[in-house]
Amino acid sequence: MNDMTSVCAPKSDQINADDLISGPMTITVRDVVVKGGQEQPVSIYFEGSEKAFRPCKSMSRILVATLGPDSSKYIGKSMTLYRDPEVKWGGMAVGGIRISHVSHMDAPLTIALTATKGNRKPFKVMPLQVAEKVDSAAAWAAEFIAAIDGLETVEAVNAHSAGGQKAIDKLKNARPELFAQVEQALANRLAEIAVAQSDGQQSITLDSVSKAIASAQSADEVNDVMAGMATMLSDDEFEIAQGLASEKAGAL
Repeated sequence: MNDMTSVCAPKSDQINADDLISGPMTITVRDVVVKGGQEQPVSIYFEGSEKAFRPCKSMSRILVATLGPDSSKYIGKSMTLYRDPEVKWGGMAVGGIRISHVSHMDAPLTIALTATKGNRKPFKVMPLQVAEKVDSAAAWAAEFIAAIDGLETVEAVNAHSAGGQKAIDKLKNARPELFAQVEQALANRLAEIAVAQSDGQQSITLDSVSKAIASAQSADEVNDVMAGMATMLSDDEFEIAQGLASEKAGAL
């Protein structure tokens, strides 16, 4: 199939009614710019496009009625746009963009809009049901942390950390708050294991900490050992462990 729609697209920095000939478009707002005194004062930028939706006065009234007067609160909201072929300009039906659905509405809304001079017609807007976006990074972090609670040995914790190291490294830059939660959970579990071993008369020794450091497969795992098990050592032993940890981290 040789699609002709791409060559028919008007060259513009905004979407036009003709862009919707093939059907309605649902957009999610990422930014709104309002510049008073212009013929088209409102520019609504949406995800997945560099073009803007510039609503006419009637559609701007619809947005104020459905989402409120503060345009900064439109960000993240969604709406469905469609082409109304009956919209007139200069007495001729040229088509225009209308809004059929808006998200975050509790019920349908009907507003009387000016159709022609001295003539107003009811315009109905329906609630738009938008599926909530899943935060995949947060979901992964929650699942990873939940699995830590069932680990009973230092080796198991380190293996779990190593298995998720690539994802953890991504969190470090992209989602530092989730990275901090994961690292804290690892350190906490190592500390809990250390306490459990101590209660079982298996005291945490410099030797056991040294082995845990040696088995670490990343600098983050080394830090987890120092924040967990190593806190059970005496001051002198902790200082020795710090030296071993620095040497191990430098080699990774």
